[in-house]
Amino acid sequence: MHKFRKLIPVCMTAMLISALSACISQAEASSETEVAETEVPETETAAADTAEDDVILSDDSSDFVLLSEAVPDAILEIRYYSTYNFVGERIDGYEEPLAFLTKEAAAALKEVSDDVIEQGYRLKIYDAYRPQEAVTHFMNWALDPEDTKMKDYFYPELEKDVLFPQGYIAEHSGHSRGSTVDLTLFDMTTEKEVDMGGTFDYFGELSHPDYTDITEEQYENRMILREAMLSHGFKPLEEEWWHFTLEDEPYPDTYFTFPVNSDSVAAD
Repeated sequence: MHKFRKLIPVCMTAMLISALSACISQAEASSETEVAETEVPETETAAADTAEDDVILSDDSSDFVLLSEAVPDAILEIRYYSTYNFVGERIDGYEEPLAFLTKEAAAALKEVSDDVIEQGYRLKIYDAYRPQEAVTHFMNWALDPEDTKMKDYFYPELEKDVLFPQGYIAEHSGHSRGSTVDLTLFDMTTEKEVDMGGTFDYFGELSHPDYTDITEEQYENRMILREAMLSHGFKPLEEEWWHFTLEDEPYPDTYFTFPVNSDSVAAD
């Protein structure tokens, strides 16, 4: 912004100050009138500020279910319980190789499972509910420029210092709201994962669902998964072919903190 300076005679300065004071007094009177006419109760204002500025955290797992119970045909490969992930170590909060979702998301996923089984596939789950402490683990890892041991496998085209600004790593994750799942298809005939043309958690354009520099078969495989998920109430993420969130998720503003272990969610 440019700044300009002008020399003003003393008498002119006095006149300007006087006029400015009158304008300020008039504006204050007008403002008081407007506030009186549109005054909002203090409690409502405080509540609105809290909803806008604060993240809602909860350790209440009562509305969550085990996917192994709710979707028994699904195969689980919980990557963040293992060391085969972009960090290269077990992630905080994943104390057992289990998958949780909200009851609503699990019920919808059961419909997807039934759908793809008729087509000769099973769902294979990489991740579902993700505790907030796991997201914090990702954040801390992203801020450590020296830790790049998994770069060749998951982000060879990117420098680590761009992962946070480009949105690959974030302070909060939709997974922590309990209605998001990362998954692929398992072919019952070949008894192998379906070839999607790229690995889960690869950071780059290759992971975009509509990426076309892959084979026709690989692209069609992505579309089979996408169509099945969208047909049963899930919405996609345009940067990751494996990532889907329940359209009508029950906790759109709440991020859960309980760990992934058998004590958090009891089987029915």
